[in-house]
Amino acid sequence: MTYSKRFIAFGGIVAITLLIKYHTFFSGYEQVASFRGGDLQAETWNPLIASSVNDNLLSVVIDNKQYTNEEYSFFMDDNLSIMVPVNILREALNCSAHVYDGERLLVEKHSSELEFLMEEYTAKVDGEKKEIVSPLIEKEGQYYVSLNDLSTYLDYTYSWDMQENQALASDNSVNTTIVPAKYDLREKRRVAEVRNQGNYGTCWSFAALGAMESVLLPEERVQYSVDHMTLSNDFEIDQHEGGDYTIGMAYLAAWRGPVYEEDDPYGDDKTVSGLAPVKHVQEMQIIDGKDYEKIKEAVFKYGGVQTSIYNALRSSQSYSPYFDKATNSYCYIGTEKPNHDVVIIGWDDNYSKDNFSVDLEGDGAFICQNSWGKNFGEDGVFYVSYYDTNIGTHNVVYTGIEGTDNYDNIYQSDLCGWRGQLGYNKESMYGANVFTATGAESLAAASFYATGKDSQYELYVVRGFQDEKSFGNMIPVASGKLSNAGYYTVKFNQEITVEPGERYAVVLYIITPNSVHPMAIEYAADEETKHVILDDGESYISSNGYKWVSIDTVEEANLCIKAFSNNQ
Repeated sequence: MTYSKRFIAFGGIVAITLLIKYHTFFSGYEQVASFRGGDLQAETWNPLIASSVNDNLLSVVIDNKQYTNEEYSFFMDDNLSIMVPVNILREALNCSAHVYDGERLLVEKHSSELEFLMEEYTAKVDGEKKEIVSPLIEKEGQYYVSLNDLSTYLDYTYSWDMQENQALASDNSVNTTIVPAKYDLREKRRVAEVRNQGNYGTCWSFAALGAMESVLLPEERVQYSVDHMTLSNDFEIDQHEGGDYTIGMAYLAAWRGPVYEEDDPYGDDKTVSGLAPVKHVQEMQIIDGKDYEKIKEAVFKYGGVQTSIYNALRSSQSYSPYFDKATNSYCYIGTEKPNHDVVIIGWDDNYSKDNFSVDLEGDGAFICQNSWGKNFGEDGVFYVSYYDTNIGTHNVVYTGIEGTDNYDNIYQSDLCGWRGQLGYNKESMYGANVFTATGAESLAAASFYATGKDSQYELYVVRGFQDEKSFGNMIPVASGKLSNAGYYTVKFNQEITVEPGERYAVVLYIITPNSVHPMAIEYAADEETKHVILDDGESYISSNGYKWVSIDTVEEANLCIKAFSNNQ
């Protein structure tokens, strides 16, 4: 009996496919197995294996959290390595991961440093050159690195489940913290340029934008306009009066900015109207209560962290008993409230208490960037003791800085953001904002403020909203839990289409432990918000999700819930 060459080739492929499905071709890094008495060469058969893996649902489970190639661009390469996008490493591996000059990836965790170079089969592990299975690559504007190699050198266990088409990795380190005892973003080229606020009360804006600029480094070096943030917001303030981080958060959340410094230069007592934001800030986390470990992790993973201190100095040349000019060290212990914002750019657990001009219980300091120019401190940087009364009490981390193409439309009625809180004297409540679609759109996400730690949420959409009875038709679109207080944008698990002119509601059910007023509201809280616009929204609240009332019957306010959509 004779067979055509095509039939023989087809039979060979079928045999290989069956072997891939039912037998172990590789374990760890083994890439060659026996087939009909001959050796399968890696260069011939590995691409077939990888193709079979990539053609199916591929999942990666890292520390019990699952990712799939439906949502993320994982793939197996011809070395049988699972290649993961660099932009998920920070969250997936709870580490610091940054690309320098478009060709070098630095991954840090615990006290380990891994340095990968484009297309090279060696990596530096704590300064020592090591062989790796697959090199760092760039593909369609995305950087990829081998999960196999990361697992090996970050002390992760790694395994491959062929039946499930799934890679599994888990942290096997005995370390209780991901950060080293000392860390300085200056050494990592991840600090913004030191600037000088002059005689204006704009430290809060310099700190906010400096922290944001740090988060984008080293991949993107920019400088944002302080004038625009301080003069083009929705509050009744001027540059001499000062402000705080909540004003900056509201400005950014409302897509008022940021804009580039060159488009609205600092110090001319005027702003440029009509400028569009160059970034959309979708997430800002608040770390409260002197949680130094979380502050360090935020600096390590993201970049500069905005914080507040009581500043007893009035200029870079003034004297204070709390500041030691010889060591550029500061520590205030007393009852004064914070009056100055700076950026935490590092820390040193062993920084001697003897460097400070006051007697302290122990060592340790945060490294902080000021906004008084390079003539202050150590080229604009100084050390604040862990024992300072105010350092680390209120901190903002800008964790969600996105491009302006993320959503086409924003729907909002809370331009002044979180000014107060509302509730039913219990941890949970429902709130809803009603909007009118300006076109044929797909609702893609909603944002809100978590007013405390460990808040749980559920999001719903109501189409064709008419009145309170419409809440009986809520469509669930998202749920989850948030570790920190702050401003969050949550993507829907399904897109909801709306027609031009259609009224719809976004519903938030929030549970905030130990709170009696869990819902963030905008209202006329003080002189800064005395002219706040409150007739631009339609908000409803409910204790149980069944009986709803207009917020106007309880408080003259707007709920802080926004919606985001894309044009169809």
